Amino acid sequence: MGVRRYMLVVAALWLLLPVALLTSPHAVAQSEPEPPSDPRSISVAVHPLEPFVMPTGSEGLTGFSIDVWEEIAKRLNWSTEYVDTHDVRGQLAAVADGRAEVAVGGISLTAEREQSFDFTHPTLDAGLQIIVPVHDTRPTVPGLGGYLDLLLSRTMLIWLSAAVVVSVVPAHIFWLVERRSAEPVVARAYFPGIFQAFGWGIGSLVGKNSASATRTVTKALAVLWGFAGIVFVAYYSANLSATLTVAKLDAKITGPADLYDKRVATVTDTTAAEFLRGMGIEHTETPTIEDSYHLLREEGYDAVVFDAPVLRYYVAHRGEGVAVMAGPVFHEEDQGFVTRIDSPLRKPINQALFRMHEDGTYNFIKEKWFGDEVATTAGDLN
Repeated sequence: MGVRRYMLVVAALWLLLPVALLTSPHAVAQSEPEPPSDPRSISVAVHPLEPFVMPTGSEGLTGFSIDVWEEIAKRLNWSTEYVDTHDVRGQLAAVADGRAEVAVGGISLTAEREQSFDFTHPTLDAGLQIIVPVHDTRPTVPGLGGYLDLLLSRTMLIWLSAAVVVSVVPAHIFWLVERRSAEPVVARAYFPGIFQAFGWGIGSLVGKNSASATRTVTKALAVLWGFAGIVFVAYYSANLSATLTVAKLDAKITGPADLYDKRVATVTDTTAAEFLRGMGIEHTETPTIEDSYHLLREEGYDAVVFDAPVLRYYVAHRGEGVAVMAGPVFHEEDQGFVTRIDSPLRKPINQALFRMHEDGTYNFIKEKWFGDEVATTAGDLN
């Protein structure tokens, strides 16, 4: 009986153990989310920039950065007072002089800006990219002038001259041998016999002889010259194709190296403008990205350089038939929110960002605005 009672007590303890563990203070701390911050209003500096910050018809705001910030504010029990500025420089100035506590939007995180501000964890991995007018990517049919320019180009003239020169020797051999035949296929006189022989030599190069050899020596010469003609035509065709390809590529833009001597536009006081200056690429700086789009559409500019997500959104939504992406992302950089140095807001913002990544909320917002493109996704904050 004592053994049985002992076994019942042990069984009861095993059943109560999970309940005790779940109700322990440590377990509660692990399972419950961190409580929200005290309610407060946060002033946030923004400026319109698709697809990060976009005004709506009801005087509200939408966009990728707005959605991310609103989710953070909801989790931290904050309300938001937006401070409208004209550009990134205005956003940074608003944070610096205290008109705003946070700057939200497509703001690149750079070493220079880090000297005066604190950054949150990145909200998007981005970089720079190029768009060009649609007509720059369309295949064109060369007109008569373009054909003559190609035919009379230095490279083509050299090849044609080489064909003439190498045909002189076989033509003389053919004439000297064939003129001694009983019924020669060329005139016995040097003129016009040599011209007839020369026509035979050129014809052999292109596979169409104007005369048939009758002597053993000239028959052998015809066979050898026929093989030489095959090689010559192959090299000539390859060289012509290469010349056409080079001429085609010279007019295209596939990366930053192709921007020299082109009409390039970007936005002033941005990392794109700094990059172009650092590369020594002449460019026009405009107050807004819309002004750069105007130069591309209406003023015959060759390219616009700016943040890749912004350009991709424009091409997909408003630039169809007007502009296309040119080349991959370069000068990769992170984007995020900006606060004053040692701001008490930075830590809770980062904690909220981590939780949004962990529960999938961030990925939902990102896919809403950028789809599944890996090139424009943000890091996983591992």
